[in-house]
Amino acid sequence: MSKNTSGPLAGIKVLELGTLIAGPFCARMLAEFGAEVIKVESPDGGDPIRKWRVLKDGTSLWWSVQSRNKKSLTLNMKHAQGREIARKLALEADIIIENYRPGVLEKWELGFEQLKAINPSTIMVRLSGFGQTGPMKDLPGFGAIGESMGGLRYVSGHADRPPVRVGVSIGDSVAALHGVIGAMMALRHRDATGGKLKGEGQMVDVALYESVFNLMESLVPEFDHAGVVRERTGGSLPGIVPSNTYTTKDGENIVIAGNGDAIFKRLVLAMGRIDMAGNPELERNDGRVKHTQMIDDAIQAWCNTQTIDSALEVLKAADVPAGKIYSVRDMMSDPQFLARDMFEQHQFADGTPVKLPAISPKLSATPGHTKWLGPTLGQHNDEVLLALGYSPDAIAAMKQDGVL
Repeated sequence: MSKNTSGPLAGIKVLELGTLIAGPFCARMLAEFGAEVIKVESPDGGDPIRKWRVLKDGTSLWWSVQSRNKKSLTLNMKHAQGREIARKLALEADIIIENYRPGVLEKWELGFEQLKAINPSTIMVRLSGFGQTGPMKDLPGFGAIGESMGGLRYVSGHADRPPVRVGVSIGDSVAALHGVIGAMMALRHRDATGGKLKGEGQMVDVALYESVFNLMESLVPEFDHAGVVRERTGGSLPGIVPSNTYTTKDGENIVIAGNGDAIFKRLVLAMGRIDMAGNPELERNDGRVKHTQMIDDAIQAWCNTQTIDSALEVLKAADVPAGKIYSVRDMMSDPQFLARDMFEQHQFADGTPVKLPAISPKLSATPGHTKWLGPTLGQHNDEVLLALGYSPDAIAAMKQDGVL
């Protein structure tokens, strides 16, 4: 089957109004699969993420990923003409993505209801800390707050220590993925009810804390029905035994998930623990839960005799799910990552080579494609404004007046 490199979202126009992580990551995924994404940035420095973490020539390496395939348009939203241009773009867009505090777009006359009154097919994805309603809607809400309020931080870490954060901005990224899912469902509904000109648009209201909360498995019914509050348990998976992180004799960390009944038997036999394999109390998970510490101690004792490589070899032969905890250095040379083409080779404008993570998920007929790295600030001003019908002289005047 031939692959369509234009992407499944070719022909879809997206306007990105927002900064940093949640909104831009949502728009990034649409851009990776062929949508035309116009990212509006302030002329005064642009998106702050341009200066986050490790920089090359003054621009974040993160930027090259977070804004690949996007067009950068600078607009001074304090200027009436800047807001007018944004409104024109919003009214012709298939999807608008924004992550300002609730009420900001309404002040600019770019709110959902305001745009929908003109274009009933408007689809707007709104990402915020606490959603568009409720007593907390006007409060600033970063990913860290969403992770805390949504329950993730409470269960992350060891029981005898304060909660920890996941090593990436997981709250923002999970919210972004909810935004993508909502956008695709809204687009499907619009097209089913008449298309871009006559179909029914809608608002996709994504709250960071609710996106995290959506991941929290059986947290609510366990508390409501059984009064159980899930607590921090380090690397273990409480109630599902054994599933934990152990340390090999060469100091590496290995995750072993031997919690299936048949898998557990294969695991302990591979460890040479025939006594455990024949113990009827350990045949089923509910019995193993009562002996969690004993089982974990036995697995750790075995790991103390193994290097990471020897442990993985033994467990692979026994068909027991296990894996080393990877750093990025491990990933870059791992045969599975390489076989799946999980890295893309690109070049910066000065010719310096750089690898980026490949695009996920992998579609067999219409895969995502990196057309260009994150753009320079205002790189597409002329292209976008000419397409809107502005003349070169008008564009020059707007630059002179501080609109762009």
